Amino acid sequence: MMYAGKQGRGRNDGSQKAQNRSYVLRRLWDYLYFYKTKLILALSLTVVANILSLVGPYLTGRTISAMEDGVKYDQVFFYAGLMIAFYLISALLNYILSISMIKISQSVVYKMRKDLFEKLNQVSISYFDQNQTGDIISKMSYDIDTINTSLATDVVNIFTSSITVVISFVMMLIMSPILVLVFVVTIPISVTITRVLSKIVKKKYRMRNQKLGEMNGFAEEMITGQRTIQSYVQEDTILKKYDEINEEASTASYESGYYSTSVGPSVNFVSNLSVALVGVFGGILYFLGNISLGNLTSFTLYSRRFSGPINQMSNIIAEIQSALAAAERVFMVLDHEDEPQDVENALEFTDIKGEVKFDHVTFGYLTNQIILNDVLFKAPSGKVIAIVGPTGGGKTTLVNLLMRFYDVNQGKIEIDGINTKLMTRKSLRKAFSMVLQDTWIFHGTVFDNIAYGNQFISRLEVEEAAKKARIHSFISHLPNGYDTVLTDEGLNISKGQKQLLVIARAMLSKTKMLILDEATSNVDTHTEVQIQKAMLALMENRTTFVIAHRLSTIQNAHLILVVNEGNIIEQGTHQELLDKKGFYNDMYQSQFA
Repeated sequence: MMYAGKQGRGRNDGSQKAQNRSYVLRRLWDYLYFYKTKLILALSLTVVANILSLVGPYLTGRTISAMEDGVKYDQVFFYAGLMIAFYLISALLNYILSISMIKISQSVVYKMRKDLFEKLNQVSISYFDQNQTGDIISKMSYDIDTINTSLATDVVNIFTSSITVVISFVMMLIMSPILVLVFVVTIPISVTITRVLSKIVKKKYRMRNQKLGEMNGFAEEMITGQRTIQSYVQEDTILKKYDEINEEASTASYESGYYSTSVGPSVNFVSNLSVALVGVFGGILYFLGNISLGNLTSFTLYSRRFSGPINQMSNIIAEIQSALAAAERVFMVLDHEDEPQDVENALEFTDIKGEVKFDHVTFGYLTNQIILNDVLFKAPSGKVIAIVGPTGGGKTTLVNLLMRFYDVNQGKIEIDGINTKLMTRKSLRKAFSMVLQDTWIFHGTVFDNIAYGNQFISRLEVEEAAKKARIHSFISHLPNGYDTVLTDEGLNISKGQKQLLVIARAMLSKTKMLILDEATSNVDTHTEVQIQKAMLALMENRTTFVIAHRLSTIQNAHLILVVNEGNIIEQGTHQELLDKKGFYNDMYQSQFA
């Protein structure tokens, strides 16, 4: 497959929006609001639990006041009993709240993963051409897990902290308006420190997530290509490259952690300073008789409660910056353009004959890099059209356009005289069967892999297809025959056997058009000869496009297109092209020299 290249990657409007913090927060809120009933219940528990907890400092003051002029035991035990009861109820409600928020966060994460996976099935093939598989997986796993961790704790903590700050401030204001002036000095300092550092932290977390995605993408590519790496003895080179990427990821993680952890101690210092000032000035007011010992005690406890959440919120903000950076990456995928919609009143492609025409088609993956130039040819119904030429000449691009993985820049492609742009993509693609050079085998039984795409297929039909593909004998000798489970990517069978399974899958199809992209590239010559006979039966009465490098396999094609540098430079039958003594003849002779 030809790729647009990393340099072609661009951001659409949605990804630009994701850079805006308020936009990301609004999107996250939309997910939380989806479970609004559970969220309202959780927040209600938060309010009640915090109010009960915040009565404690007031009761402590009353207890001390009851001992100030002689111990009044009845009042002391009464206030102490109330404190114990309130704290126990508050602890129980907080436990229930924690369980509730875990359930809510898991529900949000489930929906987000579902939306992300659905989105990946709606974007065009170009998205996967332009993004590493490992980076996409990193967004589905690591980034969403980061969001989950933040939602499970940070949402409640912010709400709890807000309630605590407001109630504590009101109580302090009631007890001593003068002492409250201490916080007029310390709070602006805390806010300034938090705002400055949080901006730095957000950038650092964004960089960390990007580097981790790159590292995961590189690791996924290298693990997949271990056989090639070892056969070329490139282990040391790969290790060196991985060390560089790992070092970048580690540095980015360290820097994000360094700045995020510096927020807490900085704000904590200011909070401790405010409590110390309350103690000093409160003591002076007590000796001057402007405040009672009980109220001073309650004020000091409320000041600690007031300063604590501010310090906690600074730590929460650092965690939220990490979650926002992760959410940005997820929403950039969710906001990516879907595959273009079908035209209004698009046709359902039925009653197919299979006549294909490329009418002056020009195309480039990038607007400034044209791959195909004014391509013109006609493929009669039921005939075999072979596409040959040097690597990178544009052979697979023709197939990409035929399946509408990409749309042409100029010209048009017609099937049975109808412009493919006027058809629904779904009906167009269902009109084709494909056997690609890169075989795709999923985790499942042999039967499931062959029957893929054919929901109501019988065991007998699958076995018949396997026999035609010369793979039935091999399957019969497997431990559980057609019920043998294949591992991911079919790693427990050979490449050639995987190719045969995919060919058997195509043989089950009832389509009128067939695409074979180097379909026999992974089988030996002897097996290839056998498959060619089965292929003839498979291609009978089907319009078949065969991309081939082995010219010996397409000698019987009704039409051979020779593609080079985006142009069809020759076309005709095998013998006609040999007689021309041109490019095709040179290619053919070089293979048998």
